[in-house]
Order: sequence, then structure tokens, then C-alpha cells
Amino acid sequence: MIASLTGEIAEKLIDRVILEVNGVGYELYITLFEYEKLEAGNKYRMYIHEHIREDSYDLYGFTDQESKKLFEQLISVKNVGPKVGLALMSIGTSASLKTAIAGGDVHTLMSAKGVGKRAAEQLIVELRDKVGLVTGAEAEEVISRSGINSSDEAVQALLALGYSEVDAIRALQAVDKDLSVSERVKLALKGVS
Repeated sequence: MIASLTGEIAEKLIDRVILEVNGVGYELYITLFEYEKLEAGNKYRMYIHEHIREDSYDLYGFTDQESKKLFEQLISVKNVGPKVGLALMSIGTSASLKTAIAGGDVHTLMSAKGVGKRAAEQLIVELRDKVGLVTGAEAEEVISRSGINSSDEAVQALLALGYSEVDAIRALQAVDKDLSVSERVKLALKGVS
């Protein structure tokens, strides 16, 4: 696994750079902010995220560990891949992106290419407590919008069964809240309201 590479920026392309390390050129996908910071001909240390799929092997480069960690948190969210993760990181600084997530700012997150309302809400629900900032009232509103408390025993039961928090809440939305916990879980698992 490649953790970091140190070399010279040999070439800047539209959304990536070629980092030459001891005669080998590594193509690194980068954010718009990284693109503006990096200058061809200068030497940099880049922290690397490897994304390996059946048909591709892509490297994503960041000038600091914090940006790499935030990127990895973003792509841990269901339906957020590396390209969408980079798009999210290109809408603002890491600090402003964290603020948008913790603050429940759906509109800012939706300004990233490929991010719709549902994906923005899912990012808020899954990452609001993980970005290291105090969760804002708007984030709590996004979470409670469905009318189900995430500390609900039925939600916790679905989490224990492997559901993500967003999927558990979504599965319980149409289930009658007055039923017993076990009945609510059964109906949620069946997808019946």
C-alpha cells in the first residue's frame, strides 16, 4: 500500500498531476485546491489514497493528512465514490466542508457535482459526529426530519443487523411508531408499512 510519495510535479493536467518519483511518473487525482497550490517543477510530498477496482487502479493525492482523512470519510458513505469525494472537497476548504457537514448545510453539499439532496443528507447523517466539529441544529433537523429518533431501540436493532443509520431510519419511516420494537423491526426488515 502506498502511503505517500515525494517527488516533483512533472505535469499539471485538468484534474490531476503527474508526480515524478525517481524516474517514475505517478498520475494523481487531486482537488481544485490542491491544483491551485501545486506548481510544476516543484517538489512535494503527497499523501496517497489508492482506489483499486476490477478495471482501474487510481491514486488520489493530498498535500496533508487531514485532507486525505476527510476524503476517506467522505467515500466511506454509501454511494459516494472517489470522484464525488473529490468534487465535494473542491467546493471549499476542508474546514468549510466539515462545517457544512456538521452544520447540516444541504445546499452547500449539493453544489458539488454528482451530489443530490439524498446524498447530501446521507453525508450529514453519517459524518456529522465524525468531522470533529459540534453538530449544528440544521444537521439535527436533517437527522430527525423523518420523525424517528436515532437512539430508538428499533433503529439500534437494525444497526446491529448491519444497516447504516440512514438505511435504518429510512426503513422505519413508514412503520407505525406505536408497535412494539420487535414488530417494528420485523416490518422494517420486510419493507412493509
